[in-house]
Amino acid sequence: MQHLFRSIPSIDKLLKSPIGTDFIAQFGHQAFVEQARKLIEQARKHIQQKSKLPEFLLSESTFLAHLKTQLLAQQQIAMKPVFNLTGTVLHTNLGRSLWSERAVQAATNAMRNNVALEFDIEEGKRSYRDIYISELLHKITGAEAACVVNNNAAAVLLILATFAQGKEVIVSRGELVEIGGAFRIPDIMQQAGCKLVEVGTTNRTHLRDYRNAITENTAFLMKIHTSNFQIQGFTASVSEEELVALGKEYQLPVISDLGSGSLTDMKALNLPAEPMVQQKVASGVDLVSFSGDKLLGGPQAGIIVGKKQWIDQLQKHPLKRVLRCDKVILSALEATLRDYLFPDQLTENLPTLHLLTQSIEQLNEKAQQLKQVLGKRLDSRYILQIEPSLAQIGSGALPTEKIESVALTISSENQRDLLALEQQFKTLPQPIIVRLAQQKMWLDLRSVAQFENLIAMLNDKDNGL
Repeated sequence: MQHLFRSIPSIDKLLKSPIGTDFIAQFGHQAFVEQARKLIEQARKHIQQKSKLPEFLLSESTFLAHLKTQLLAQQQIAMKPVFNLTGTVLHTNLGRSLWSERAVQAATNAMRNNVALEFDIEEGKRSYRDIYISELLHKITGAEAACVVNNNAAAVLLILATFAQGKEVIVSRGELVEIGGAFRIPDIMQQAGCKLVEVGTTNRTHLRDYRNAITENTAFLMKIHTSNFQIQGFTASVSEEELVALGKEYQLPVISDLGSGSLTDMKALNLPAEPMVQQKVASGVDLVSFSGDKLLGGPQAGIIVGKKQWIDQLQKHPLKRVLRCDKVILSALEATLRDYLFPDQLTENLPTLHLLTQSIEQLNEKAQQLKQVLGKRLDSRYILQIEPSLAQIGSGALPTEKIESVALTISSENQRDLLALEQQFKTLPQPIIVRLAQQKMWLDLRSVAQFENLIAMLNDKDNGL
């Protein structure tokens, strides 16, 4: 067995070889040595266990080729792009909204350059980092001011911590939502150091329920949009307008957590209606919080708009610094909001709205192209059909509403063949993520972006499909 161990090259020999010198120039000395030592250790264990050389050590050239493969793998980004054909446009697990080209460019510029993040160029003095966003949201929503943190859960936490620590917050029992990742409103209230006061019942809450719960320790009245579920049947709820009137009577602010939060009229785009931020501001709500990476179509962010007196207090709270966004996110968010200054071009400029508003005719054309390409690549085990489908917006927006769509379905007599094909799709240079239902694979065209790139990849005979 000793002769096998002698076949293992030394680090010194590798470093002095011509190929080793090239690898060091490409990957650096430290990475080269660390990876070489790992392979040498693997080779020793393999010899001890099986009394033979591993495949990658049959020659020095195979060892160096394997070493290069390992070094290249270390350079690859694990969070790789995928093609979303699930039919869920705002897919939480696939990164939610896609940024507009304007947002991508703004973020890239911020990455490469110093920016006036907390600096007023005209005055030549320090400013605060939300100022550009605040000015834009004033124009778009009519709100006096705005504050930005890293997501809507953080926005809710900041509001509670700022105004309700040690106090009571009144919420309808039917609005105590749990969102993805086990984020529960009662839990976040506990973390913020405030007391939740539930009023009404699961299906019916009246204005008198709020009124009867108000005490001298009440911080504010809270309205939560149940964006990820819906209660139907014998129901009753209290509108923001009614809460605002009650709040004024008792000098209590009213807070609205909109969750997804739309800045455009979805019905005007022939989509299911969703509450608009502008409507809540106009109703007199003191603070409204919502997400940046859902229906807004921008980067992940928690946005709070409302009365300046309350926003100013949020800006001064120590948690704001903990939860604040960096220059890249703020640049992308500003660029996204600037798209809203040109409402007639929104469906072209914002990828999320573009995907949601595609016509059935457009989706059928894409399905035909996809069928033609895959029909050439898949064997006779698979049956390809174009069928009507029902897509969804996703990320808690309009959970019971479906959008008409078109899908290419793939079926097979053997379900194992479908599962094998699904795995093949996941190993492509840019993996394809699909939906399995009704013993078929559904490739829904409503949710896929960069369609031309998808077709180009599938036309490439070297892609491993």
